[in-house]
Amino acid sequence: MTRKPGPRRILFVTGMSGSGKKTALKALEDMGWETVDNLPVSLLDRLLAASPPEGSHDDGRPLALGIDSRTRDFDSRQIVGRAQSLRDGGRDTSILFLDASGAEITRRYSETRSRHPMAQDRQIEDGITLERELLAPLRAAADDLIDTTGRASNDLQAMLRDRFGDSTSSGATLTVMSFAFSRGVPREADLMFDMRFLRNPHWDPELRPRSGLDPEVAEYIAADPAYDEARSRIGALISLLLPRYEAEGKNYITIAIGCTGGKHRSVHFAETLASLLREAGFSPTVRHRDLTQPKSNARESTVPGEGS
Repeated sequence: MTRKPGPRRILFVTGMSGSGKKTALKALEDMGWETVDNLPVSLLDRLLAASPPEGSHDDGRPLALGIDSRTRDFDSRQIVGRAQSLRDGGRDTSILFLDASGAEITRRYSETRSRHPMAQDRQIEDGITLERELLAPLRAAADDLIDTTGRASNDLQAMLRDRFGDSTSSGATLTVMSFAFSRGVPREADLMFDMRFLRNPHWDPELRPRSGLDPEVAEYIAADPAYDEARSRIGALISLLLPRYEAEGKNYITIAIGCTGGKHRSVHFAETLASLLREAGFSPTVRHRDLTQPKSNARESTVPGEGS
């Protein structure tokens, strides 16, 4: 039997305005999906029949279609029916619905000072209510439902990688991130280490405005008597655990390194740990979650060594 040309997998990405559809499409694109936003459903057959881009040798890339109430000729029931007809035709087709509470959507639109698409001339709450009614059939038919209330974009991206990442790719995607305990523990962390036992550059007036990326700050932290042994033991532990995680089929692993402010000790140790892992044959990505964030309201301890 000849395989049907075109994408081997189709995902309709839809949901409430302000719930994270653009973030979801960008995350899927980063995972190798072809993404098309706000394509009228009437043009879907033409898209599926189109040849792949020039120079592309893969006509079977998974396809993510962004569709919401702003899409031309939008009709929830029509989209549900179209998804079912694609399934009946032998294509792996599913619907992802992104949702969020009304209060969360209102907050997001207020922060960006944008107009809700269904509330151009009315209160935003009225637009949210109207959109929920329009999307109700899609939400009921969704194969995957993600509530993004209270979730940062990084949280959503991590969830999408877990659900829609290519499980056949070799090796796990490894991330080493620094963070500030004063801004909350990262939800995506698989392993977490607290660096608040190390000597604190905050107490040196010259080092305080700098970051853990600065050589003088790194030298100050590394002079702590416990530093070398802690680095060696933590590095050995992670090198032991990572292959076990991969053997269990875990495709994404996040190692979180924290201190109070997320600018000195955690940043330096995350960079140091990533170097150790590269030497051990791993390929980590380093991310400093709170390095560029404004100073938090968390107060430093008056005892050197117990603050940020």
